[in-house]
Amino acid sequence: MKRLSSPFVLLAAVALLAACGTGVGPLGSISPVSPSTEPSLPQGSPDVTPGTGSPSASPIASPSAPGSTPSPSTAPTSPPAGTTIVRAYFYLGGDERTAGLVAVLREIPQTQAVARAAMEALIAGPRGMELADGAGISNGIPPGTRLLGLSIEGGTATVDLSGEFEAGGGSMASFVRLGQVVYTLTQFPTVERVAFRIDGRAVDVFGSEGIVLDGPQTRADFGDVLPSIWVDRPAWGAALENPARVTGSADVFEAQFHMAILDNDGLPIVEEPVMATCGTGCRGTFDVTLGYDVDEAQWGALRTYNLSARDGSVEMVRDYPVWLTPAR
Repeated sequence: MKRLSSPFVLLAAVALLAACGTGVGPLGSISPVSPSTEPSLPQGSPDVTPGTGSPSASPIASPSAPGSTPSPSTAPTSPPAGTTIVRAYFYLGGDERTAGLVAVLREIPQTQAVARAAMEALIAGPRGMELADGAGISNGIPPGTRLLGLSIEGGTATVDLSGEFEAGGGSMASFVRLGQVVYTLTQFPTVERVAFRIDGRAVDVFGSEGIVLDGPQTRADFGDVLPSIWVDRPAWGAALENPARVTGSADVFEAQFHMAILDNDGLPIVEEPVMATCGTGCRGTFDVTLGYDVDEAQWGALRTYNLSARDGSVEMVRDYPVWLTPAR
């Protein structure tokens, strides 16, 4: 695929994406299922969504840093029967090093067609607290886009979308929407790559900007639409196990960055350095487990950040709202 080599164009995508998405009601909690990431990135904690109800304490205060946490209005409940969860990947705004794709969770009726359900959730866009002021989540899928077909064979998902998917937005916005589809479909172990069709036509050059798709696309083709420190699991707004397993990837100086868990008051309850498998010009994966202490279940945040190699100042701050639970 023709890659976009200038990371600053991510900033332009934020404004282009901000108008998309539709509001819906809150989620319910569900039993974990087995969607997974690409083979090189291990699966972290099971996906569990918050449910209806009210938190036992006030929502976390918004930190004075990029990616401030919105105020969630739901708390976990008992898992309903006959449901499963899928992930949809949207765009989380920020500066050129913190903006990028982010996973959110969707509860759906039990179905064998989980990949189709994930695509429908992606097309429907952000909802609930994802649309709250300051959340910064938007959808690069153009309004009116329809899923015309989806098949999976030999590790390749072939997705057929209506012509609206290819319309407008410029090269970076087009790149983002392609990445959203690839990440959403490759969450499943049966999908390693994605081939695109538009109105039944195989696509090798996408959109008016002429993005070349040289065969089916993989997650590795879309590193430019990830933040420098990218958390894949837990998803944005998910429940966090205790101890919490966190997985993702990073491209930072000497492969080291920092991770913290903040309580409902925005105070850090655990902070640790984290090493990725590669750094300084290459994207490495990470898989870390953090134990934490809270007296009662509450909303908090998972924070990632870096310390500047130049002067040690805090940079690349990104917060993900999570539901914290006491250790069992």
